[in-house]
Amino acid sequence: MASSGEILVKELDKRASGQAFEVILAPDAKGEIPLPPPKEKKEMSLEEIQKKLEAAEERRKSHEAEVLKHLAEKREHEKEVLKKAMEENNNFSKTAEEKLNQKMEANKENRTARMAALNEKFKEKVGLPFFSVILTSFSTILNLRENFKLKGPGYGNGMLVEIPCTLFKVILN
Repeated sequence: MASSGEILVKELDKRASGQAFEVILAPDAKGEIPLPPPKEKKEMSLEEIQKKLEAAEERRKSHEAEVLKHLAEKREHEKEVLKKAMEENNNFSKTAEEKLNQKMEANKENRTARMAALNEKFKEKVGLPFFSVILTSFSTILNLRENFKLKGPGYGNGMLVEIPCTLFKVILN
């Protein structure tokens, strides 16, 4: 065993594969720091205990009020966000509906103008009142064609649409 100043080295094992040592440090020269004596518990009166309990209750209540306030603010914010989203959705719906109504009105006006032009052409060619009935039927057929996109024979009731169209073309020429 060897020692040098504060370090003590002790040889444990000596083998062919290696050596083992135990190093022991010397204890501190200053010694241990003494712990302060335990504080003496102060005897509390019933009034002091009651005051502390009341203060703790006040802290609890104020903390609870603060938490409730934050929750109320959060709920109010959520309501505002939902209200804004609903307003945007309603505005979009109204805008889309207005555009659709405008398109439908324009289509109706165009159809009316076309039908008036065809009616004038009929009156010029034939001059007979019963052709207005044929024109009304033809108008209905054209509406069917537009609505169902019928293109002639082979498309459902296309044959019914094609015959009056052909008749109408023959009358116009």
